[in-house]
Amino acid sequence: MKRRSFLSMWAASGATLWLPRVFGAQAAAVGTSSAPGYENLLILIELKGGNDGLNTVIPFADPAYYQLRKNIGIKREQAIQLDERTALHPSLQALMPLWRDRQLAIVQGVSYTQPNLSHFRSIEIWDTASRSDQYLREGWLTRAFAQAPVPDGFAADGVVIGSAEMGPLANGARAIALVNPAQFVAASRLAMPVSLHERNPELAHILDVENDIVKAAERLRPTQGQVQLKTVFPGGAFGSSIKAAMQVLAAGDAPKNSHGVAVIRLTLNGFDTHQNQPGQQAVLLGQLAEGMASMKSALVELGRWNETLVMTYAEFGRRPRENQSNGTDHGTAAPHFFMGGRVRGGLYGVPPVLARLDGNGNLPVGVDFRQLYATVLGPWWGLDAPAILQQRFEPLPLLRV
Repeated sequence: MKRRSFLSMWAASGATLWLPRVFGAQAAAVGTSSAPGYENLLILIELKGGNDGLNTVIPFADPAYYQLRKNIGIKREQAIQLDERTALHPSLQALMPLWRDRQLAIVQGVSYTQPNLSHFRSIEIWDTASRSDQYLREGWLTRAFAQAPVPDGFAADGVVIGSAEMGPLANGARAIALVNPAQFVAASRLAMPVSLHERNPELAHILDVENDIVKAAERLRPTQGQVQLKTVFPGGAFGSSIKAAMQVLAAGDAPKNSHGVAVIRLTLNGFDTHQNQPGQQAVLLGQLAEGMASMKSALVELGRWNETLVMTYAEFGRRPRENQSNGTDHGTAAPHFFMGGRVRGGLYGVPPVLARLDGNGNLPVGVDFRQLYATVLGPWWGLDAPAILQQRFEPLPLLRV
């Protein structure tokens, strides 16, 4: 996909462009060296608000689970059993074909030392891959792309869908934010809005720099709106985000889909379940599972399943003990999912031991979250993970690369 064509497509679909580095001469000045692994796509799914891990990956064989969660604990007969001690929330049924095909990995006990339980600070730690007492400005992906730029033919470093927050792409990455994916999905023509200069002067300035952007949009017009995937995507905002992501991957100038971006970040909101958690989390986990299943189907259609790695993340988990409002408060460790055609499926990390909570009633760290990033940076992309993360973290053995 041509860079300017890609920008045209997004500008005409109500996108917000975040271009800390000008795409023209400045991008070219970076050089031509790039990591050979960027043909491997990364899709991040942020579970915004902090998902409750114990009701997602359930330690049903531990009696303490039901003692701590007398009201909100998932009944054993309702849970989807994975092995003799671990089960999934019943709303995650759509993930079971992936689990049986061993293309879904679950990493348990993910957190970091001296965890911060503020939404804002903790997601900053995750986004920048910092220590809890360290303040870094650039996102961990921004640092990766600074060390090894994506190839010149890529339209951008990454795309953020469903959120205006750039997260791990903040402060330096060539990233594009599509806040309204439904508008992009519904768009059938790539026409420049007549009132663009009046409605968004900042965006108009960027488009003026790209003086041939309208011609580029004309070239893409036959492609956009004609990509017909057989996959049926779930309804709602998250389903629209996934459909938009798949359309981004399907769009391009070449007969075979080109590698337009190295990373796509999606957001599923609503996991801050302080009150009435059971119903709310059931809906969210159902959206997550059905969305991931549809994503797998679309990636297979596009021929990109084996070169895509999907990973969930969140700012923290929830406390093991339920609160008095049938919910859970901010906690520490939680499980996360990896999905892909080259994923070695199974359980990884450290399962929760509820008899060994810390002094604050939280789970101890089992896996440092930066081990997840080291797995992406090293085995998946072939980058110098210790240099990017400023410390060596052992990658997880969950990839066939």
